[in-house]
Amino acid sequence: MTTEISFIEAGGVRFRVRKDGPSGGAPLMFSNSLGAKLEMWDAQAAYFAKKFRVIRYDVRGHGESSCPPGPYSMSILANDALRILDALHIHKTDWVGCSMGGMVGMYLLTHHRERIGKAVLGNTAAYMGPPHTDWNARIRLAKRDGMGPIAEAMKLRWFTPRFNEKNPAEVTRITDQVREATVTGYTACGGAIRDMDQREAIKSITNEVMVLIGGEDPATVPAMGELMARNIPGAKKAVIPAAHISNCEIPDEYNRVVGAFLGM
Repeated sequence: MTTEISFIEAGGVRFRVRKDGPSGGAPLMFSNSLGAKLEMWDAQAAYFAKKFRVIRYDVRGHGESSCPPGPYSMSILANDALRILDALHIHKTDWVGCSMGGMVGMYLLTHHRERIGKAVLGNTAAYMGPPHTDWNARIRLAKRDGMGPIAEAMKLRWFTPRFNEKNPAEVTRITDQVREATVTGYTACGGAIRDMDQREAIKSITNEVMVLIGGEDPATVPAMGELMARNIPGAKKAVIPAAHISNCEIPDEYNRVVGAFLGM
């Protein structure tokens, strides 16, 4: 197994990209939640790199990727992923996305389906505008007070109370990624989520899809995942006992469920 970390210039943005696994393995791309960086997938990379060529990247404005000014859109975020794949000379990849990464995956599945094989849309929603979330209030908070208050609020949105109590180091590791995100990148991506509505578009998806739902997710609540499972033709559905960042809360079960779908 090989590991390679590189920086790719694409579309005027400098992306940090990490590849793990056999160079000849089938590509499997992971896409992060809002506020996180590619290290949120460490447990998945270790597991899936046994078979796949695992590709992870920091979204614009997050981690060590550069931060162009907003506004952003799902189209822009999806094209970032495609430009990274093009730079790596990869035409088609399986896809695993969490939250915003799942939203980007939906856009790719409806606008660039030939570039995606199987897709896991985890802890995500096709629509998160009003009345579900007041994104404008969150954006104002970040611009006024910085990322610290946002990171603190994510502890109970991203993880169950029992996980916060028993695994404070892991909660801190993940939410510190939010603390380190740029205000511009976070708020511009938040605006893209606010303005997104893919409820009708996903009815046209033809790829094999798994909708993965955190049964205790307070951010993208189970009803949002249920709607996606109904609207995506032939979608498989899995519900696991975790909150929003389920791949970090219960990584072994997450890997088992996703691995069965991807053919591990």
